Amino acid sequence: MIEFRFAVGDLATTSFAYSPLQEAVFSLRSLHDPAAYPHHRPWLRRIRPLLDGLDHALLTSLVSPWLWVPDFLTPRPERARPAFADELDQVRATPLDVVAADFRAAFRTEQALPPVVARGLADPAALLSRTADALDAYWHSCLAADWWPRAQSILEADLAHRGRVLAEQGAGALLTGLDRRLSWHSGRLRLTTTDFRMQAPWCDTSIAGRGMVLLPTVFARGAQPLIDPSRPPTLIYPARGRATLSESPPPVTDDTLARLLGRPRARLLLLLAEPASTTELAHRLGITPGAVSQHLTVLHDAGLLSRTRSGRIVRYGRTRLGDALCREDR
Repeated sequence: MIEFRFAVGDLATTSFAYSPLQEAVFSLRSLHDPAAYPHHRPWLRRIRPLLDGLDHALLTSLVSPWLWVPDFLTPRPERARPAFADELDQVRATPLDVVAADFRAAFRTEQALPPVVARGLADPAALLSRTADALDAYWHSCLAADWWPRAQSILEADLAHRGRVLAEQGAGALLTGLDRRLSWHSGRLRLTTTDFRMQAPWCDTSIAGRGMVLLPTVFARGAQPLIDPSRPPTLIYPARGRATLSESPPPVTDDTLARLLGRPRARLLLLLAEPASTTELAHRLGITPGAVSQHLTVLHDAGLLSRTRSGRIVRYGRTRLGDALCREDR
């Protein structure tokens, strides 16, 4: 078991964030073991031809046979919605002794290190630079344009949901809702696990004023704590709605709704069961953001959609009236 102890005031410094770099690094697990990540198979099929032009040998060597990755590749976000380039700069600044230690910890023994990593550790500075360059190329070739807008929409929707839970049910319900194995009692958040990676049957970690960050991901199947006492406490958990990554745009089968709104606007309304941005909707529908924006404006003006801004991103979601129009039993 793993237990996080919250002192007075620690809940006030507990926050949510998501990390594009974390998602990029965790996505390498699906290249290593596609069967474990069925929701990502359509994306995997699309990017296969692109991988040949990348540093494929190194990218696949960043994941151990048991799907661990070196911790320095997923630094704790410095703000709620960091940019990929800023996070990659954090990676490039990793102390070289940490690079070597984290690779060895991920693969557990020197003998298990992939040849490209074992050779690279003879010059950790060169290995670190090569790793960062490989991740940068992978992000821009395979993730940024197509996959990330949709994944980001899921992560944003998760954060919005957690905010509602906190407001309506309190911190205990918020924390235990992240994973069925989590429990909350008297200022202690406990994760019940039989993970063989634990060196002892119990791990007790104090938040101790350091602030805890909760990170949703579309790749985790359960909560994953960072329990290194030398690093700030972090809990990674599976994002709600991650299964929708494999979905195609829903067909408009309700003729009444299509006649009322027109087929493009009816499809958009059906898609917006979870909030999404204009860019993400355009990718999902295969049309231009400008065309999507025009339809969203009409639906918003009709009271069927609401919109919220997160930094420079505007997300649309259905209002109660929009939900009522989309009800199957209306």
